[in-house]
Amino acid sequence: MEVTNKLPLNGVRVVDFGQQIAGPAVAMILADLGATVVHIDPIDGPLWDHPANAVLNRNKLCLRLDLRQAEGLAQAHALIARADIVIESDRPGAMKAAGIDFAALRAARPELITLSVPGFASNDTLRREWKATEAVIAATAGAFTDMGFNRVLMGLNPSFSPLPLGSAYASTLAAGSVALALQARERTGRGDSIEVPVVAALMEGLSYNSYVIDGLPERYKTMRETEIERRRAAGIPMDLSYEDLQEYLDPFYRTYLCADGRYFYCVCPSHRNHAKRALEAMGLYEELLAEGLPEVEDLHAPISEWKGETSIGVYPLPKKWADIISAKMKRVFLTKTSEEWGRIFGEGKIPGAPHRTTQEWVNMEHTNTAKLIVEVEDPQYGLMKQPGPVVWMEDCAHLMVTPRPRREVGFDEALAELAAVEAAETITRPTGDAIAPEGSGGWLDGVRVLDLTNVIAGPHSTAFLARFGAEVIKLDPVKPLYDPLIGTLFTFQTGMGKRSALADMTTPEGREIFNRLVRSVDVVVINAAERQLAGLGLDHAALQALHPGVLFCRLDCLGGPLPGPKSNYIGYDDIIQAHSGIMSRFGGVDTPEEHAHLGTLDVNCGFAAGLSVAVALYRKQRTGAVSRSRTSLSAVTNLAQIPFAFDYEGRAPFDEPSGRGVLGNGVMSRFYETAEGWLFLDSHFDEVPLLDQVPGLEGIAGTNDIGAFLSEAFRTAPAADWAERLRAADIAAAEPMSIEKLREMHARDADDRVGTDLGSFAFTIHRDHPSGHTVTQIDHYAIRPENSRIRAISLPERWGHSTREVLGSIGYEEPEIARLIETNVASLGWSREFLPS
Repeated sequence: MEVTNKLPLNGVRVVDFGQQIAGPAVAMILADLGATVVHIDPIDGPLWDHPANAVLNRNKLCLRLDLRQAEGLAQAHALIARADIVIESDRPGAMKAAGIDFAALRAARPELITLSVPGFASNDTLRREWKATEAVIAATAGAFTDMGFNRVLMGLNPSFSPLPLGSAYASTLAAGSVALALQARERTGRGDSIEVPVVAALMEGLSYNSYVIDGLPERYKTMRETEIERRRAAGIPMDLSYEDLQEYLDPFYRTYLCADGRYFYCVCPSHRNHAKRALEAMGLYEELLAEGLPEVEDLHAPISEWKGETSIGVYPLPKKWADIISAKMKRVFLTKTSEEWGRIFGEGKIPGAPHRTTQEWVNMEHTNTAKLIVEVEDPQYGLMKQPGPVVWMEDCAHLMVTPRPRREVGFDEALAELAAVEAAETITRPTGDAIAPEGSGGWLDGVRVLDLTNVIAGPHSTAFLARFGAEVIKLDPVKPLYDPLIGTLFTFQTGMGKRSALADMTTPEGREIFNRLVRSVDVVVINAAERQLAGLGLDHAALQALHPGVLFCRLDCLGGPLPGPKSNYIGYDDIIQAHSGIMSRFGGVDTPEEHAHLGTLDVNCGFAAGLSVAVALYRKQRTGAVSRSRTSLSAVTNLAQIPFAFDYEGRAPFDEPSGRGVLGNGVMSRFYETAEGWLFLDSHFDEVPLLDQVPGLEGIAGTNDIGAFLSEAFRTAPAADWAERLRAADIAAAEPMSIEKLREMHARDADDRVGTDLGSFAFTIHRDHPSGHTVTQIDHYAIRPENSRIRAISLPERWGHSTREVLGSIGYEEPEIARLIETNVASLGWSREFLPS
């Protein structure tokens, strides 16, 4: 495709008041995509003094203003007057109190887009004034309680994770909302006022941990879940060791020791081909067949109709076969190094990766070649390895891999830069009386999307687009690739807001169905490696020949802006967790463990893909350019590790908190046991004088052992009392909540509304779910625009439910549709039951 020399957000002007991670990260993403960004810190400097600010503020002009002084406030208003977008991440109402009223600004300039990224929602009257640090938000949202089956079985509750997941999810959601507002503004002329609470973004990111299905059939319960239920029923303590826990893991979804003494993570569950390839690569497939490994042809049939007890491609395997296969795989993995197995799996199209640390990830050949890691000459830290862009467009990716370092400027220079960009702008949107009235529908009304994705990240991206009005058609093969656990159970989240059709694209008639669908849509989305595209007819030339102007979005595992040696390796969320150091940090280098939250990276990769589609739509509307937008799990892991994923000469050791026993970041930021329950204190040493004024903590300023002092003091009162006392002194603290408790407190029956008006937490109970089960899940409520409409999107359809309707919409008559179904070119379903029993 033609290479361009302009980034998609060229000409967009942003004033960024954000602090900590989420707000600055949104502006960083926009700056990476070509926006001109002025970042404003308080007069005393950033509220978070950390090397990660070099990453978050790259490609930005940085200055300090004192908004408490008339001159500083006037200068801030002068900068805002030249901006398209204004970003802030303070507590609700703080900017207005400081003299910057977003409502008044937009009343004067309806084209302005304002974004607020508070910790807790502005309509959360209980929590909106809390000091909302990353850990306080995570504790309040249930992210540290019952952290996955492993931690439950090991009796570790609460647990701590240093990953800033709340800010990572909020960054992509908020950047996506801004891009969506920009592209809508090109049509309507009207901007928007948007709020994205970090806590709501985190809850959406934890959607797979927070939904519950009443009466879930036993076939979907893993060995770990079964053991948890057994122990609870019998009153047996949760006290498994890490070593014993391994025997409750599926052989195709676990860590193995290799010949070099390092570990390899195999992730081949639920896919018959991947599991078979793994066994063949290890020389075990024929051996297992000889020992009687059964084969089930139709994994989507009820278990009562199976002719065998299990099959390759079933997750979870029954314990008998799991033990047999694991023992053999352990023996074979010891014959080669972890890096050798990485090449065998990667080149053999098998999902798996060696466990590595974040330091190794940042300095890895692949990440540096593919520009998942880029180099920036920072004025403070010198030559610095930093995370690459989160999303990019293929035709101008080369422009995004050499970011400019942050640059300190004065007010006059910042204003002049914004003015120059404004003067060069050609306005293409409606202005004046032509601006559309408020409440003009959804940002993506009328946009049609063809979804060719599978598993979590890809389908999550298109479900994300549906909430803003996009019409999504989900096209899948007539014979499923995955078993029902991944192939169906996950769609309770990812299948929402879509029409499902099934067709066999390997046949000429099935290919014609695909071709007609491509001609009928605005965007095509797929998760696949680059090498797969030409065979599918999804390379740029073939796709544009079929439908000139159609946009294309691709997600993958290890892809970056440029090709790298592992770009075509396939994989899942867990692969990148292992490769990028998340598992080594979460469990410890010698006992790596997958992060407790299902879809840790997958969900955010979906949000990032939605962001990339929004940018491509804006670019096309503004310039006519047709983009192939991109993101990957590898790009997103960098966002999740932004406080750690960098390197430079003289950097402090990569010794951030790690391991399952760690309770926080240090004595001032950690869990403490109280007289009743646990408390997370998220303070720092500068606040010791404030702590000394808190009732019950008098004398802390004079102690030499603050950790021991706090441990003893906190045991004198319940956690709720301590949290109240500390918050009264504006010190960050929270009682850890469980997601189960949050569900009980904040769930309501389905009411065709999105819970944006319900504060920081909103769950919906679907008693008429198409699966036949009652399903409770988090709302799609994190993005909260004032002007645009957010839809309560439809529940997922059974596979093939809309095949007839979809075929009719692209010109097929009923007799022809009947023949296509009769010959199995098209299909009305994979099984009689939506969720096979």
